[in-house]
Amino acid sequence: MKKIRVACLFGGKSSEYEVSLVSATSVIKNLDSNKYEIIMVGITKEGDFYQYNGDIEKIEKDEWSQPKYCRKVSISSNRSDHGIIDLKTAEIIPIDIAFPILHGKNGEDGRLQGLLELAGIPYVGCDMISSAICMDKFIAHELVSKAKILVPKSHLFTKFHQKEEIEETIKDLNFPLFVKPLKAGSSFGITKINHKSELPTAIDKAFSFDDHIIIEEGIDGFEVGCAVLGNNELIIGEVDEIELQDGFFDFEEKYTLKTSKIHLPARITKEEREKIKKIALKIYKILGCAGFARVDMFYTKDKKIVFNEVNTIPGCTTHSRYPSMIKEIGYAFEDVLDKLICLGMKKWQNID
Repeated sequence: MKKIRVACLFGGKSSEYEVSLVSATSVIKNLDSNKYEIIMVGITKEGDFYQYNGDIEKIEKDEWSQPKYCRKVSISSNRSDHGIIDLKTAEIIPIDIAFPILHGKNGEDGRLQGLLELAGIPYVGCDMISSAICMDKFIAHELVSKAKILVPKSHLFTKFHQKEEIEETIKDLNFPLFVKPLKAGSSFGITKINHKSELPTAIDKAFSFDDHIIIEEGIDGFEVGCAVLGNNELIIGEVDEIELQDGFFDFEEKYTLKTSKIHLPARITKEEREKIKKIALKIYKILGCAGFARVDMFYTKDKKIVFNEVNTIPGCTTHSRYPSMIKEIGYAFEDVLDKLICLGMKKWQNID
């Protein structure tokens, strides 16, 4: 049987470059080489595309972009090419489907998805519009709130707003507050503040990651997550729970768990978990998600569910939250990857 040629894209001009390398290494290692011919395409921090032909292990170590392992390529916008093009020889390398394994800006925000759609190349995951909406915390909250789902109270600001104006506008919010870049992942640029004196520094930090920021009221509860898999017929993994000692689930805690702990399943009743799953599925559909995504919410002391965000390309290592939640209901990581490729092929089989 002819193998499916999968272009695994990783890296990227993003603050989450290193995270992508770890996810990509795991995905490439766990793709069945009997089913797939893997084309590895690395994107540098400067945004240049290279076909990588070295050892998989060098990806995670960020040793992949050496000239002896790479040739500079680009995704061909000519739909008849249906692949990538070697920029030195003009050779076309056809691909059947792309698997973006990039997190954050320029990978998870719809830009890469739009390029693939323009080129007529099927790909894994949410489409351009859904990816862009989910990355925009304010728009995502606005859409979800229209369905009577609770969201944190917040305000949106740009660099044109003066700090005095921002301080005046947020007087209706109760501390603690979270100051966040509008479009950034892995909690980069986020600060939790307990007093208005901390606001100027938090604003500067958030604006260093994006030209729009969101300031939102803290939710008195704990974070829960749901892994969703599918296009139309949806599979949902078990609900997990993040236990924090202090602060919030920032980048360091997400990848070291120094003072936090993830409980799977969440330490609530089965009925409560089912209620959370139902809301997660509703959010997934409202935001037009497809393929896979992790829906993050808060569960309050008075048992209310409050939407936080959707990760359209969640962490993809064998021990990441998404695979762990799906594994809890009987799906091995290799099976999930097979399913994702199948879903991508089906979704885009009539791409026009």
